[in-house]
Amino acid sequence: MLGGFAVFQLRAASQRFSWVAWPAILVAAQQLLFPAPAGSFVSGLVLGSITALVALAMYLVYRANNVLNFAAGELGLLPAVFAMLLILESGWNWYLSFFLALICAAFLGVATEFLIVRRFFQSPRLVLTVATLGIAELLAVFALYLPAWWDSYVQSQRLEAPFGFRFDIGSRVFDGDHLLALVLGPMAIVAVAVLLRRTRIGIAVRASAELPSRAGLLGIPVKSVQSVVWGAATVLAFLALFLRSGVYGLPIGGSLGLLLLLRALAALTLGRLQHLPTIICSSFALGVLQEGIVWNSQANEAEAKMAALTGLIIVIGLVFRRTRGVRSAIDFSTWQAVGHARPIPRVFLELPGLRASRVLGVLVVVGFFVGFPYWGLFGTTVVVRMGLVLMYAVIMLSLGILTGWSGQLSLGQMAFAAVGGATGAWLTQQADIDFVAATVLAGCTGALFSLVVGIPALRMRGTYLAVTTLALELTMIQYFLNPQFFSWVPIERINRPPLFGRINWDSSQAAYYVCLVTLMLACVAVAGLKNGRIGRVLIALRDNEIAAAAYGARTAQLKLTAFAISGFLAAVAGSVIAHHQQSFTVTPAGFSVVVFIGAVVGGLGSISGAILGSLYWNGSWYWLQGSWRLLATGTGVLIVLLIAPAGIVGLWADLRNLVLRKIGARFGLQESDPAEDLLQSKDPER
Repeated sequence: MLGGFAVFQLRAASQRFSWVAWPAILVAAQQLLFPAPAGSFVSGLVLGSITALVALAMYLVYRANNVLNFAAGELGLLPAVFAMLLILESGWNWYLSFFLALICAAFLGVATEFLIVRRFFQSPRLVLTVATLGIAELLAVFALYLPAWWDSYVQSQRLEAPFGFRFDIGSRVFDGDHLLALVLGPMAIVAVAVLLRRTRIGIAVRASAELPSRAGLLGIPVKSVQSVVWGAATVLAFLALFLRSGVYGLPIGGSLGLLLLLRALAALTLGRLQHLPTIICSSFALGVLQEGIVWNSQANEAEAKMAALTGLIIVIGLVFRRTRGVRSAIDFSTWQAVGHARPIPRVFLELPGLRASRVLGVLVVVGFFVGFPYWGLFGTTVVVRMGLVLMYAVIMLSLGILTGWSGQLSLGQMAFAAVGGATGAWLTQQADIDFVAATVLAGCTGALFSLVVGIPALRMRGTYLAVTTLALELTMIQYFLNPQFFSWVPIERINRPPLFGRINWDSSQAAYYVCLVTLMLACVAVAGLKNGRIGRVLIALRDNEIAAAAYGARTAQLKLTAFAISGFLAAVAGSVIAHHQQSFTVTPAGFSVVVFIGAVVGGLGSISGAILGSLYWNGSWYWLQGSWRLLATGTGVLIVLLIAPAGIVGLWADLRNLVLRKIGARFGLQESDPAEDLLQSKDPER
């Protein structure tokens, strides 16, 4: 009996102190793998304080809205840049500028919630998660253009503390900015913890997050509470970025990197998005780990190693997370609410001339792309860019299968393309394999890699899967496909071997047609899949996974199939891009997010939507300068989510059906219920 009591006490103690397990593991890994002197440890605590503030800001929004806020860094960046410009350009007092920017940060958070976030109050949480990506792009534009009001063109700046202070630990020098980060950061964290635990507003925040409808019935102003939370989260993000400006500098006129966001996401993951002490301690431990990596690595390798290791930590934390006790509302959110383009109603198919006009429209589009290189209106540069547009359309087609059909949000699609590009280039340059065979093998490699990603993703949905794919992309691109760490990754010029050993495609026109044929084959394959059983069952899985499983659908097998097909198409596109550009270059961190936004703007899940999305995104990337690119993608995704949920192709379909209704009324045709059309269909499988 005493032995059983001792076991019970041991289990209770282990549960009581389990929150410190992950931080202890991270610190132990730093001490064993990346040992550093005491000065680096203290510097890691400074970095951890900044990371903890961003993680706490994301935690608050998650508690209030049940959504991960990918715009946390940009929300703090804008008022931080404003404060720095007041101090450095206008010569204002440091304290006055700080408190004025603090008020502006609170106002910015409340305004963002009221003007944008509140529009998605009834939407699935995954849709709001994607909306935060658009908010991040939009705020980054404002931060880029804010210095122009002062006629300032400084690219980076470091802000000095308003008081003199200095102490040394070994070879590391610490000043007042480090002291501010070590003092103000923990003070803000403790204040928020007390606010959540000891005040009525904290109780209201927790109640609003768990059951908003019931909280409203109990008299809690749910929307007002969420506005307060967004204001507080923006203040925390501002404080983090402002303290960062004193220690590391702030990129005025430049964009904020993903490494800070990644560390915050890793801390949230290890804390299961719920346990605040684990989140805070993990933030400090990640800061210590990064400083250990910096101490033991060369300057050009430290960031890549930390990004890859952080991505690996996120994946491990999600794979080994315990689902019991964790709110899983966002787990069941899919891409089903974004909307899809409606087909032409069956009754209007009998309109005279409609079928002929559809055939004519297809011929015009095909003729446009086939004759593009020989119009004489565009130079070689535009033809080369157009080839890339076609290949990114294939990547967006792969996103349409994974996200548009099966509802699995992927923010790491460019990792599959990068695997295909590196593999295809190695096969043609080192193994001397024919380009077509090498591209097919590269596609198979991408499919295998996507299966590796898809297997742990079987127990994740929605936002968890988005974070996982983003982390895996960073791990793959920053480390495994980095020629600094692996010599097999191609770095030299990639020659274009003759197709089937005979057909030369060295010219820009020939390379364009290789891209066009690849896109056409991908479109035919995707159309066949969508009209077949696989496409129909995947869409059913997206709309209602439980019902699909009840009808005998093998959900796990179908998800892996979607991953494999998507990975194959993306890897094929990556191989063609590498040979088209005659070089293999890893994309910047987070590039998949921008590609995903372009796919959403075009219309996820449809062939024409992928092509329109690629034209929109590449057009803004090639023909718009600087921050106008971010404005096009940021505002584009917000407009789509608010006004045209099915994207450009959905907007076109709605306008087309509106015109057809007007024409059909003249012929006495009236649109019937789509469900009735489905029941009267001669195709029993529909």
